Amino acid sequence: MRIKDIAFALICNLLFFCNPVQAQDSVATGKTKVYLEHANTLSFNKEINPDNKVLIGDVVFRHDSSYMYCDSAYFFELTNSLEAFSNVRMEQGDTLFIYGDWLYYDGNTQLARLRKNVRMENNQVTLFTDSLNYSRPENIGYYFDGGLVVDEENKLSSSFGKYSPDTKLAVFNDSVKLVNPQFILYSDTLHYNTDSKIATILGPSVIESDSGTVNSSRGWYNTETNISLLLDRSQLVSGNRILIGDSISYDKNSGFSEVFGNMSLRDTSQMIILEGQYGYYNEKTEFALATDSARFREYSQGDTLYLYADTLQMTTIESSYRELKAYYGVRFYRIDLQGVCDSMLFNTLDSILYMYTDPVVWNEEYQLYGDTILVYLNDSTIDHAHIIQFAFATQFLDTTYYNQLKGNDMIAYFEGSAMRRIDVSGNAESIFYPIDNGSMIGLNQTRSAYLSIWLEENKLERLKLWPNSEGSLIPIPDLLPDQKTLKDFYWFDYLRPMDKNDIYRKVKRNTGDSPRRSNKFVH
Repeated sequence: MRIKDIAFALICNLLFFCNPVQAQDSVATGKTKVYLEHANTLSFNKEINPDNKVLIGDVVFRHDSSYMYCDSAYFFELTNSLEAFSNVRMEQGDTLFIYGDWLYYDGNTQLARLRKNVRMENNQVTLFTDSLNYSRPENIGYYFDGGLVVDEENKLSSSFGKYSPDTKLAVFNDSVKLVNPQFILYSDTLHYNTDSKIATILGPSVIESDSGTVNSSRGWYNTETNISLLLDRSQLVSGNRILIGDSISYDKNSGFSEVFGNMSLRDTSQMIILEGQYGYYNEKTEFALATDSARFREYSQGDTLYLYADTLQMTTIESSYRELKAYYGVRFYRIDLQGVCDSMLFNTLDSILYMYTDPVVWNEEYQLYGDTILVYLNDSTIDHAHIIQFAFATQFLDTTYYNQLKGNDMIAYFEGSAMRRIDVSGNAESIFYPIDNGSMIGLNQTRSAYLSIWLEENKLERLKLWPNSEGSLIPIPDLLPDQKTLKDFYWFDYLRPMDKNDIYRKVKRNTGDSPRRSNKFVH
């Protein structure tokens, strides 16, 4: 110890003993004293305030293992407190340093209040603020008038916050902003671990980056790996696509998101929505999958198409249109069109439904089925349906009588929402029940290579057969039961989706109700 330091300590002790009444120790039981280690000069007014010692020049205080430095100070020994001015520095061990222009320290509560140009340093973490309260027992710094925390990865600011050097946890409230080289996060409430670099979202938050925007109110984001878990119906917005789910596991680097619970992927430009209880989406390749009550909605037309399947896959083709693949138990509903099949392909560019393996389509009282069906949609309704290889069309009259068409290939044309014409190519057969004065007069049966019929208000308007044809008319009284239907006739009304919610209904074909078996769509 330097000679002047020894002399200074002796003067302090002498002053203390010269003022026995004022020097009664008010340090609470179990508390430790704040010691003055050094100052260039010391003065006090014995008459006015003998406990207010004025210290100037290279002032040093010690409390337990904590040291406080400043240019000048007031030392209140009886209350175990001090007030420090200019070039204030507080050291806690060899890892925590706090700087400021002003400090008030209470040794009994061990609370330090620092103001103006405050800087708290802990290894690679620095907290900047103008108002900081530091609690030594908790080893936590609090700010309440705006602050900024900076580490190797991020800059975090907020109106209120606190930082714990022990746990490496920083808590931010009100107007929170996290700035990372790859994104900016805005939040109401955020926790951040300076070791793991994980930000925990606890309030309404928005993450903005070149790849899109994340909206979440609960979850966590690893700012080092760009991997996150987003909860409570969080949203990922990438261009015209919005991904929503109960929980989303998101890897920003790869663009891959895995969704658990109530997945919804909306494409606002194509006006389509992909839904399911589980799924995933890659925002870079724009590939999506949904399963478990998977549903697809297309609402660009005058009416919404609702489509269900066990598994749905959506792919972006040249960024201009989408391709949807549906597997297993496909059921769809639109007011003017309903259908079922095992697998389907839907193209949003040309609005064609490709139906494979036991496809059936209904329009009003008409039913179409065959090996493969292509349904062409236009702006508001069906344009035409093409039944390939094996084709069968049926019109319901009542529970006993059905008009029927059959052939190798068939195209059904629509006007508005009603069927207007049907062309049959190859081995065309038909059964019709002509009606006169509201009564059936018999069964008209024909065979030809090609057949075309025209319908008006769901009634036969005209029939054309070529090049050669044969036919017969059997009166109703002479009609035998096996003459009422063509070979491979089935009525699948029990399979038909009745509304947008009925697409979820699990239903199987009755045994034997499969006239042909085509190859399944290649997955």
